[in-house]
Amino acid sequence: MVEPGCVASGAGVTAIFLSRALGRWPYAWHVDGTATLTANDATLGDSPEAQLARAIAAAPDGGARDAEARLYRLLAPRVRRYGQRHLRDDHAADDLMQHVMALAIEKLRAGQVDEPERIVSFVLGACRLTVIDLRRGQQRRDELLQRHADELPLADLHIAPRLDHLRVAHCLERLAERERAVLILSFYDEQPADAVGRSLGLSAGNVRVIRHRGLDKLRRCVDAGARRSA
Repeated sequence: MVEPGCVASGAGVTAIFLSRALGRWPYAWHVDGTATLTANDATLGDSPEAQLARAIAAAPDGGARDAEARLYRLLAPRVRRYGQRHLRDDHAADDLMQHVMALAIEKLRAGQVDEPERIVSFVLGACRLTVIDLRRGQQRRDELLQRHADELPLADLHIAPRLDHLRVAHCLERLAERERAVLILSFYDEQPADAVGRSLGLSAGNVRVIRHRGLDKLRRCVDAGARRSA
C-alpha cells in the first residue's frame, strides 16, 4: 500500500516519495526547462496555474474537468521541456510529462497538495524526483547489462513481426549514431558482436549493451507511434 504523499512508479518497481514541502519550494520555471529560486514567491497565488489548481482542489473528485484540462495545457509543455533537457530523449520526456501531470491532478483532486497555489513548484519537484528515479533505474539496468552481456540471447530473426516499416525507419533515424550503427551492422549486415566491435572500436560486451539499449528505444518509439495512430 502506498501512503499519501508518495506514488508507485512503473510496474511497481520503485516508489517516489513526494515531500509535503514540494508545494513550498519558491521556484521560477523558465521556458527552456530550467528552474531558479525566486526572491519573492508572494505573487504566485494570483497566477493562472494557482487559480486553476485551487478550483480543482475545491471541486468534488473529478468535478473540475475544464480546469484540469486548462492546467494540463499550461504545465505539460514545461514538463516536457524539462524532460528533454534532463533526459535527452523525446520519448522519455513524453512519459515524464504524462506521469507528472497525472500525479499532480490526482493529488489536487485528493486534497493532498497543501498549498494548491504553489502547484508549479509541486510539479517541478515531482519532475526532479522522477528524473532522479529514472536515472537510478537506468544505471542499475546498465550495470546488469554490463555484468551479464555475454549471456544475453539474440532474438530469432526468422520470426518476423508485422511492422510499420516507415515508422521503424523514422525511429531508427532518431537513435544516437552509435546505437544506429550497432543495430544496422548487427541486423542488416548480420555481423556478430565481435565483428561489430572491431568496426566501431568497441568490445563485444559493449556492443551487446548498446544493441540491447538501442532495441529498447526503437521498440518504445515504434509502440508510441502505434498508440498515437490507433
